[in-house]
Amino acid sequence: MLNTEKNKVGLMPMRWVGAAVLLALYANNSWAFNIDDVAKQAKALAGKGFEAPKSNLPSQFREMKFADYQQIQFNHDKAYWGKLRTPFKLEFYHQGMYFDTPVKINEVTASSVREIKYNPDYFNFGNVKHDADAVKNLGFAGFKVLYPLNKKGKDDEISSFLGASYFRVIGEGQVYGLSARGLAIDTALPSGEEFPRFKEFWIERPKPQDKQLVIYALLDSPRAAGAYRFVIKPGKESVVDVQSKVYLRDNVGKLGVAPLTSMFLFGANQPSPVANFREELHDSNGLSIHAGNGEWIWRPLNNPKHLAVSTFTVENPKGFGLLQRGRDFSHYQDLDDRYDLRPSGWVEPQGDWGKGRVELVEIPTADETNDNIVAFWTPETLPEPGKEMNFQYRLHFTRDENQLHQNDVAWVKDTLRSAGDVKQSNLVRQPDGTIAFTVDFTGKDMSKLPEDTQVAPQVSVGKNGEVVDQNVRYNPVTKGWRLVLRLRVKDTKQPTEMRAALVSGDKTLTETWSYQLPANE
Repeated sequence: MLNTEKNKVGLMPMRWVGAAVLLALYANNSWAFNIDDVAKQAKALAGKGFEAPKSNLPSQFREMKFADYQQIQFNHDKAYWGKLRTPFKLEFYHQGMYFDTPVKINEVTASSVREIKYNPDYFNFGNVKHDADAVKNLGFAGFKVLYPLNKKGKDDEISSFLGASYFRVIGEGQVYGLSARGLAIDTALPSGEEFPRFKEFWIERPKPQDKQLVIYALLDSPRAAGAYRFVIKPGKESVVDVQSKVYLRDNVGKLGVAPLTSMFLFGANQPSPVANFREELHDSNGLSIHAGNGEWIWRPLNNPKHLAVSTFTVENPKGFGLLQRGRDFSHYQDLDDRYDLRPSGWVEPQGDWGKGRVELVEIPTADETNDNIVAFWTPETLPEPGKEMNFQYRLHFTRDENQLHQNDVAWVKDTLRSAGDVKQSNLVRQPDGTIAFTVDFTGKDMSKLPEDTQVAPQVSVGKNGEVVDQNVRYNPVTKGWRLVLRLRVKDTKQPTEMRAALVSGDKTLTETWSYQLPANE
């Protein structure tokens, strides 16, 4: 009897032991931090009023100049995970200037989540004099990811999360250029743009053999909240798989999904108004769209004198992105900023996104320090506030733009703009008041066509322009075809739309060149 009571109270019968072990194993294996944990917080945030983030930054740091902020550097020997056998490491950004609110950063392990606490000892403050007590309880402004991308054993910065919902990623042999964002709200609307921010991150501690890093983020904004999962896969072409769950607090005028932000100052289609040894200065020179119906569209970028918004109605887009076409250093001649090495950003939607449009926003800028180009997808209809929206997509950061296209669709290699002219009987070219565009198309299959292939242009111009001349000829240098288009603008105060593609018989050979000549005043 004593033994029986002992079994009941102190010792488990053997048949129970096995069940308990299985239960414990199941409990351990079932614990895993995932996007649903963040989504619960996002949905809860969306269900209550927005609380604006509060700055805890001393005025000395908030009012500092960029040159002083640059002096505050993370001590590389204190890199997070630096003593672990993992290829990934983390470094953090200090608060300063307009990065004046702390961002909470957590580490996720196999069994727990813990905050990575700010410590001023992580940083070298350079010549920035400061009160040690004033900064001891600050937080991080953001973080960067290190990985041996270009050379074994040497850590390279491959990604940066800093400011609002902005992040940048690069691949092998690339330098930072365009940025991605979590979400854009009311971009280019008269009411003004709202900039959601990532207020908290959870980063999975990678295993020694991992070739990818998983990051979760909680997004917050006056009219939206969201949960994000990023899987960064560094390589020659670095890739980021993005999963998002977004909840609106209130109605918005325009929701920008998978936004890309870039810079265009001048280029071959819009030369610099003043003499410059650099022929082109841009992070991206065009918007590329692969529509759901299979059509490819190329829209060269402008630096307009007035805000310009272009929309492309697309159902279930196969992809879109801001590309840097043209990798020849001679186009840029910039040894410091290496615009020839900046990546193209390509968004590849996963699943059906339904009806909507790709929108391009071009903002006037006087110098290359301002990101003046934005492109994103905006759905035709939005759910009621509080309802979940799911968007999944893959971001490609690449220098091999040719691989984004099908072999049988030629693409625009160059868009060259000049004053139009006609050749006189004495062979002298005389300007005739028109504007000329020289558009070179090239492609893998196109390069195999015989030189005498009958290729014709299909050109359309909006009401503000009149086509004076158009012709197509074989280009033996590119093994493609060159379209020369001359047009007369009726009202220089208005923009002029034009489209062109090349066909052979009933077969379309090229993507659609879609250009907007900006207003001149």
